[in-house]
Amino acid sequence: MAPLEHPGLEAMTEATAPACVEIERLGRHYGLPAKPIVALQDVSLTVREGEFLSLLGPSGCGKSTLLRCIAGLDKPTTGAVRVRGKPLSGPPAGIGMVFQRDVLLDWRTILDNVLISAEFQGRGRKENIGRARALLERFGLGGFADRRPWELSGGMRQRAAICRALLCDPDLLLMDEPFGALDAMTRDDLNVELSRLVQLGGRTVIFVTHSIAEAVYLSDRVAVMSRSPGRVAEVFEIDLPRPRPLSIRETPEFGRHVGQIRSLFSRLGLVREE
Repeated sequence: MAPLEHPGLEAMTEATAPACVEIERLGRHYGLPAKPIVALQDVSLTVREGEFLSLLGPSGCGKSTLLRCIAGLDKPTTGAVRVRGKPLSGPPAGIGMVFQRDVLLDWRTILDNVLISAEFQGRGRKENIGRARALLERFGLGGFADRRPWELSGGMRQRAAICRALLCDPDLLLMDEPFGALDAMTRDDLNVELSRLVQLGGRTVIFVTHSIAEAVYLSDRVAVMSRSPGRVAEVFEIDLPRPRPLSIRETPEFGRHVGQIRSLFSRLGLVREE
């Protein structure tokens, strides 16, 4: 059975970490050329190898569209996306993606839903079943491998979706607001599990959210996006130490980061200040 831990990169400073994803003057327009709907405009951003970067902003600012462009599922109208120096012509190798909805197949068991990733990549079931079971165990689903998705809660289904994305040990993990529909306690629990996963090192994660606290808790950097059209307004470094227990959210340092980002939201007119 392959180990759960990603092989990882040697510890690197921000100055020496190579680029994993480079986004250059990206634009994405929909509709007729004469009257386009501009979802993204002039977006430039570099994501370093091994970092956790959150795309943070209100609904409708183009976060999911940008993530789909990075995943090779949507083609930019202008500009370019490069993954490890190579322009995208489709989904890059070594990528895993977790969507807003779990998209599990109700007629397959949880174990078989996780193994879909191996099937899509032409890998054998026998070679991957041990790792699939180990992932389910790690995410608290070891006793549910033979259940169907409709027998599980929303949080459990999303855990299964994360296991599916991790099965083939992706170098680049893209997560499109995966916890947005969950209750607060389940969301906190999955935040902690995801933070532990980050601790293993080496995997680059790009995470879409509209929660400032969630972005600060999980991230090495937070890219705040404005809307109409979507742009990167500012990128914040999050210098909180890891590992990060949930209690770190009660510290002055955590509050300082949240306050800085909220202040930007206010200046951009994204939140109301009473």
